[in-house]
Amino acid sequence: MKIGCPKEIKDNENRVGLTPSAAGSYVAAGHEVFMEKGAGLGSAIPDEEYAAAGAKIVPSADEVWGTADMLVKVKEPLSSEYPRMRKGQLLYTYFHFAADKPLAVACLERGIVALAYETVQEGSSLPLLRPMSEVAGRMSSLMGAFYLARPQGGRGILPTGVPGVAPARITVLGGGVVGSNAARVAAGLGAEVSILEVSQDRLARLDEIMPANVTVLYNDAANLERCLLEADIVVGAILLPGAAAPKVIARKHLSLMKPGSVLVDVAIDQGGCAETSHPTTHSDPVYVVDGVLHYCVANMPGAYARTSTFALSGATLRYGLLLAGGGVEKACREIPALALGLNIYKGAVTFRAVAEALDLLDKFVPAAEAVGN
Repeated sequence: MKIGCPKEIKDNENRVGLTPSAAGSYVAAGHEVFMEKGAGLGSAIPDEEYAAAGAKIVPSADEVWGTADMLVKVKEPLSSEYPRMRKGQLLYTYFHFAADKPLAVACLERGIVALAYETVQEGSSLPLLRPMSEVAGRMSSLMGAFYLARPQGGRGILPTGVPGVAPARITVLGGGVVGSNAARVAAGLGAEVSILEVSQDRLARLDEIMPANVTVLYNDAANLERCLLEADIVVGAILLPGAAAPKVIARKHLSLMKPGSVLVDVAIDQGGCAETSHPTTHSDPVYVVDGVLHYCVANMPGAYARTSTFALSGATLRYGLLLAGGGVEKACREIPALALGLNIYKGAVTFRAVAEALDLLDKFVPAAEAVGN
């Protein structure tokens, strides 16, 4: 199979879909790999490393898209890339369709096959989402701390505190991979941290593993309002795989929060968990609503591109080799985790949560039926 890896064009997206080692693994398995010239430079990977691994360096994105049977990317295609998508072409990347109907419609109209990293699922684990959730979760507390500084518009509170002055209070909504990583970093800074979670099993587990300055609470209306009143930083870390994020912070809740407090909405890829959230970029990351700074960058891990690229490529390679080796239909028939990753297949929506979120149930076909199970 011909595997293509173009340069990412989203604002300040410096990750790349393949590392040289991953490219070499595809080549060793008998595939051809086409890398766009300079695709890895944002992650400090020169073209020479890809060439040494057996990849072919091509001068343009058009050539990569026009040659490849399977595209390995990081982020969803942008509107300028829609015309490059070809009928039957497999795109293996993050899509987050539930927050982007125009993208879904374009993929349906172009007849591509969309295998979404974020919904590949093994049991209760999302193995291709996890590494970027770890990065984004750890980043969220750091970004919150940065924007809490007065020159950035924040309250001017040092999250660590100093002798005689209390540290910041940080509330984390959701205790999954993003939330637990955010809480660990916040706790390491010395902040007073509260995690709000609804799963009793997860509450018990978090209570066992978190340090003493982390309080684990059930996420009900009373605890949410009390924590918002006290918080200097709020991290939104709520996920429903493939579906739109629930809006747990209403506009009215902002009146409870302190002027100059910071909301970091990590759920923004799936639409955000606050009513007042909308996607921002690394070039223009924050805005203010009712005195609360909102940080809603939709590709947070792109800021730490080299770390993120190696973490992501290491996770996606195993499944990518299976897709390339037997074709998407065979792989999805034989591997349930990949069938769950299939979101769009040649004009049909094959992931129910996406169809429901975008009002496209008339286009819904179960993945097993689409690939001929």
